[in-house]
Amino acid sequence: MDRRKSLKALAIGTLASSVLLEACKDDKQAKPAPLAPTPVDGFTFDRMKEEVEHYKEVVSKTFFTPHEMATITVLADIIIPKDEVSGSASDAKVPEWIEFIVKDMPQHQTPMRGGLRWLDIQCLKRFEKTFVDSTEKQRIEVVDDIAYPAKAKPGFAQGVAFFNLMRNLTASGFYTTEMGVNDVGYAGNKPNQWNGVPEDVLKQYGVAYTEKEMNECAKY
Repeated sequence: MDRRKSLKALAIGTLASSVLLEACKDDKQAKPAPLAPTPVDGFTFDRMKEEVEHYKEVVSKTFFTPHEMATITVLADIIIPKDEVSGSASDAKVPEWIEFIVKDMPQHQTPMRGGLRWLDIQCLKRFEKTFVDSTEKQRIEVVDDIAYPAKAKPGFAQGVAFFNLMRNLTASGFYTTEMGVNDVGYAGNKPNQWNGVPEDVLKQYGVAYTEKEMNECAKY
């Protein structure tokens, strides 16, 4: 199974689990009435006042430096590159989503910043260039050392932990966008179309549809 198919499998499993967990919640709990729709990033959501204030606070700040964002963009596109089915992680604006997530979930800030620094130090030691400035071949060389935990050297533990986090964030960000959903091929719930009992079964039992039934009930 190639990398993209593996990520799809992980994404589908994660999304399915979240749906099941949501379905298991007690729907009898009192729910506060939502406020009027609030426009956020071009969309309209029914959000509580506290949610809107929290969102505005998060997006009012910038965490990653331009160099860190450039590094995240390059690495995200290595994890989910553009192919014949869909665009890359950066095409789906995954780097911007990661920037939002680390501000909304501060526990990711130190691991992400430290991991990006680790990546640059490795490239500087090997190639005398940062990760962004290294060649594609050089980047893959470093990524291969940390992308497979079972094969990684003990000294690369920090890099492995960072890459695991980065891969999880990238996959979560990508497969929760319209592009990612289309990439998986998820069509959602659709009404079935039934064209009636097959002709051979009708003949077996010596019955047939009337012309009216065919026109009004068993034809789409």
